[in-house]
Amino acid sequence: MAVEAIATARGIRTSAQKAGLVCELIRGKNVNQALATLQFTRKTIAREIAKVLRSAVANVQQQDAFSGDIDRLYVSAAYANQGPSAKRVRPAPMGRAYRVVKRTAHLTVQVAERPMKIAKVATEGDASAESKPARAKKTAVAKKATAKA
Repeated sequence: MAVEAIATARGIRTSAQKAGLVCELIRGKNVNQALATLQFTRKTIAREIAKVLRSAVANVQQQDAFSGDIDRLYVSAAYANQGPSAKRVRPAPMGRAYRVVKRTAHLTVQVAERPMKIAKVATEGDASAESKPARAKKTAVAKKATAKA
């Protein structure tokens, strides 16, 4: 059973499209690698996503089933959904008005623990298969050499 935790930040002042571009950068990466990527990403929203990622890591650490090894954690999901938009009116020439939409986003980061790699134990049936020499495949060079001879 894999240990996982989710952290969400709601109502962040950016569009979901802009935040989604940064979320794509960290999806599937190890937590330490994702934090390093966010630190050097030249987008303002990267700082907010880094906060959410740290919160998700803290949520995993609070669980009883967590092994304690942060190096095994990775970002299993990172996405940005659209939040409520604030509508404002801006004066325009000739008595008109332009509408300004101030968008918000809900940032969600899910962190999970990679399963441990367990070494396969050889059984007696496997030992007999290993004792047989493997047949080598003929390569193109070997085929030409046999054809000339």
